[in-house]
Formats: sequence, structure tokens, C-alpha cells
Amino acid sequence: MRGRRIPLALPNTGTLHRKRNTYYLRGIIVITIVIFLFLQLHAFNFPESRDPLLTEPTNDSVDAILSMVPSVLHKFLTPKSRNQTLAANLQHNGTVLNGGGSVSFLDSYHPPNISEIKRQIAKYNDMQLVLNEYTFGPLQNDSVIIVIQVHTRIIYLRHLIVSLAQARDISRVLLIFSHDYYDEDINDLVQSIDFCKVIQIFYPYSIQTHLNEFPGVDPNDCPRDIKKDQAIIRKCNNALYPDLYGHYREAKFTQTKHHWWWKANRVFDQLEVTRYHTGLVLFLEEDHYVAEDFLYLLEMMQRRTVDLCPQCNILSLGTYLKTFNYYTYNSKVEVMPWISSKHNMGFAFNRTTWSSIRKCGKHFCSYDDYNWDWSLQHVSQQCLQRKLHAMIVKGPRVFHIGECGVHHKKKNCESNQVISKVQQVLRIARKSGQIFPKSLTLTVASLIKKTKLRKGNGGWGDRRDHELCLNMTLPIR
Repeated sequence: MRGRRIPLALPNTGTLHRKRNTYYLRGIIVITIVIFLFLQLHAFNFPESRDPLLTEPTNDSVDAILSMVPSVLHKFLTPKSRNQTLAANLQHNGTVLNGGGSVSFLDSYHPPNISEIKRQIAKYNDMQLVLNEYTFGPLQNDSVIIVIQVHTRIIYLRHLIVSLAQARDISRVLLIFSHDYYDEDINDLVQSIDFCKVIQIFYPYSIQTHLNEFPGVDPNDCPRDIKKDQAIIRKCNNALYPDLYGHYREAKFTQTKHHWWWKANRVFDQLEVTRYHTGLVLFLEEDHYVAEDFLYLLEMMQRRTVDLCPQCNILSLGTYLKTFNYYTYNSKVEVMPWISSKHNMGFAFNRTTWSSIRKCGKHFCSYDDYNWDWSLQHVSQQCLQRKLHAMIVKGPRVFHIGECGVHHKKKNCESNQVISKVQQVLRIARKSGQIFPKSLTLTVASLIKKTKLRKGNGGWGDRRDHELCLNMTLPIR
């Protein structure tokens, strides 16, 4: 009789255990990848740092931003309407307000009309008044001139001024604010600057002062998208000369290029205080922000061009990198041909370079591209015997904080997010000793493809724009 079969457990060979481990391992890998992607999406966009301070959340509230600015500079960030300014002036002068022959704000202040704006612009441009010159002395030939192109974005301009005020040796520079829009609140802000010499110049051919005529929008201008044969039949302005893409001019886009060329000519060749200056001229815009060592580094770069880059004729302090690491790049520079889309922010050159560019004015003014920087690159490629060659600092000292402008529109144009991030980056760099480097190191630039000659972006086919641009360059006496 056979005995009953009793099932016996097989010895554990590890197969099941390995399967379980595989499942666990896969799960861990998936979770790790998800967490990594989440952190990348929410990472701090500017630095790649090992500093624990970067784990702190970025607070972009107004109070948080003010807390990172010395209290003595809060006055530049505090909005003050023209009526408030007027009230303070009236009280200071002993004028009675409200009651007993009172003077009300609305009765006292009226925004200027176009005729008055034109008179004010002519007065400023004729006077060439240098504010604070008595306090800081005349401009020295080795001082830096900073030219800031200003439109209407006063919020960004306030932060730029605050950043300039904190820079070392700022008292030695001359700040030139070049405006293409007359705004008395902006004027009050600029004229309140007390940390260096200041002068204001006003682009006299603005859309604001030429509302219904060229270089503004003439009622008889050809619509942008009208076909050339239809434009000829209609006999609208410049019907024979659309741009490369068959479009007709848009004044709001042409103004920026006109303004840039006008201010360069004005600063180098026409203003009494600057027309014989041979030092560096640094170009900024209203939505830039500078590090406190930007002048220190600029002057160091200028000294080192002799041995690091004798062919360099442009020094660039800003880049458009989304991430950078001050631990790695704080004292490093690289050299390469000047590229308009990469090196157009916070760049400087001297009179020698300007003289070469100026001689190529026809190339700049007739190139069918409404962008001044692409037009400048065209000048370099097609006209200059000595091409534009740049020394670029790898750890930026000039940042772009503007979220809205000619090319970019967002729902919230007053966002403080980028400003807060830049402040955080600079605070970390300051605390970790990554600014004011003792020396510069030249790094090998990544291989750059030879820049191809390219046709322009258009928007500059109108012969009236060519003529106006060329007439801004006066014959050298």
C-alpha cells in the first residue's frame, strides 16, 4: 500500500526573491526620475550652486525685495506721482494748500501737451546740463560713461538705478539717460539721483512727438500687410519699397533702431561733455540690473585686453544664459566674434571702435532689419576692416530683468519674480566671496560655427527711415 503523498516545500533558490527585488528597484528608479524632473522644473533658474542658501525659497513680494535693498535707497523704489512732487515743492516754498486761497493738485498740475513736450525736449538737448557735477567734479578721460536707453518702463528703471547706486566707484562715472518718451515722473526719478553725475538727452524724432506724421504713423502710410500692387494703386507712402518680406513699416519697431543710432552719435560726437572722451562707453537699457562689481570687472577686462585679447574691441558684461555658476565662472572670460543675439547686453567700446562703426553708417542705416544689434553685426561682417571681436565675462555682471517689451508680452508685466531671483543670485555670490575677483582667467571658448551672412529681419525697407538714420550722423568738424 502506497503511502499518502505529502507535498514538500522546495528549497528557496532565490528566484522569487530576485523578482521582488527587481520590482522594488524599478519602482525606486521611477520615483527617483519623477522627483528629479520635478526638481528640474522648479529649480532656481540662475545658479548651479552647491550653496545651501539656494534651498531657501525665492520671495518675490515687494517687502522681500525692499528688505534686500539698503534703506537709504528705498526712495528710488517708492513711486511718487507728479502731484505728490508738486505738493512737496509747494509746501517747501510756503504755498498754502487747501483752504484760504488754496492751491489744489488738479488745478496746479496739468500734463504737458505735445507742443510743450517738444519745447522741453529742445531745452534739455540745448542746455546739456550735467547734474551733480559740482559734487563729483568734471568727467575724467579714464572714467566710464554709461548710456541708458529709456522708454516708459519706470518700474524696471527704478531697480536699475538701485543696482547702479550700490556699485563700487559709481561716483566716478557719468550716467547718460537717453529718452524716447517724455515722462515727468521718469524725469523726477532720474533727477533725484545723487550718487554720481547725470545728464538727460531726448531723442527728438519720437513717435510721441510725431503722432500723425513720419517718423510716427502718417495717416497715408501703407498698411503693413497690403500687397505692393495694391499699395501702388492706393498711392500710399513708400508704396514702391516694402521690406524683404513684402511688408511696410511699423513705426513702433523702427523707433528703437533710430534711437540707438541717434544716441551713439549724440554721445560720441555732439555732447560737449563727451565728444572728446576716449574712455569706455557702456550701453545699458532700462530693464537691466548690474552687479556691484561690474565697473571693477569692466576696468580689469580693459587692462587685460593687451595680453589676453589684443584683437578685442568690445567688452561684454552680460549674457542670456539661463543657468550659470559663480563658483566656476566668477573670474573667467572668453573671447569670440561679437554675436548680436548673445553679446548685445551690457557691452562697451571706445571712440576708436565707434569711429570705425560710424564710417559704416550707410551699411547700418540701409540694412533691412529693424533691430539695431543685427544691423551692427551686419556692419561688422560687411564693412569693418577689423571685425567686432568681444571679450565676454562668463559670470554675468549685467542681467536682463524685463519680462515685457517690444518683442515680448506677458499677462503680468509688473512681475517681481526675475528681480527677486537676480537679487538672490547676487546675495549668494557676495556671501560666498565670488565677486571682485583678484584676477581674470581666459577660458577656451566652445567651438563656434562661422557666422553666415544673413538677410535681415525686415521692417526697414522704407526709404524715409534710411534717410532719417543717415542724417543723424553729422560731418566731423
